Amino acid sequence: MRIVLVGPPGAGKGTQAAYLAKNLAIPHISTGDLFRANISQGTELGKRAKAYMDAGDLVPDEITIGMAKDRMEQPDAENGFLLDGFPRNVSQAEALDVMLKAEGMKLDAVLDLEVEEDEVVKRIAGRRLCRNEDKHVFHVAYAPPKTEGVCDICGGELYQRGDDSEETVRRRLEVYHTQTEPIIDYYKAQGLLVTISALGKVDDVTRRAMEALKK
Repeated sequence: MRIVLVGPPGAGKGTQAAYLAKNLAIPHISTGDLFRANISQGTELGKRAKAYMDAGDLVPDEITIGMAKDRMEQPDAENGFLLDGFPRNVSQAEALDVMLKAEGMKLDAVLDLEVEEDEVVKRIAGRRLCRNEDKHVFHVAYAPPKTEGVCDICGGELYQRGDDSEETVRRRLEVYHTQTEPIIDYYKAQGLLVTISALGKVDDVTRRAMEALKK
């Protein structure tokens, strides 16, 4: 299967992508991983992307598209892939269609993880990370530590990332509504859109997603 995963920040795309990719035996291709891999390997696209990022500018679509194309041409993506974070706007979606058509391929589904804006803010703004190990993650409402401000695992201090503040989350949501949300209508017009609720336990959302994709 060739799937695109969409949804606002905080919808749980990364978590669901990992589960779905494993269940469907296809690689999970995330934009963040693509950028990190290309920059660390010093590829031409990576060098160009880093120059924009270091200047605080958005990386142009052509660079993101080039990285995605290179990754989709790897042997492990021959039988499908799950795209997470790409395409992020309609021009990238159109470029993806052209790219796939040239290879005699097409998308099978676009999975839209739906979650209300207030829930997104609650999820992200309530997140707390350990200063010693940022993989130790807690949440003030959903997974609170035994002692406020202290990591249960190592005793480190818990803190809120700067980009997890409510103000920043709402700004990120504005960018999502402006840039990325229009691809939902773009794919709906192609009959590819599958929308599910991203509320509830991780396993429940994964089961919902698998059932929707099978249909």
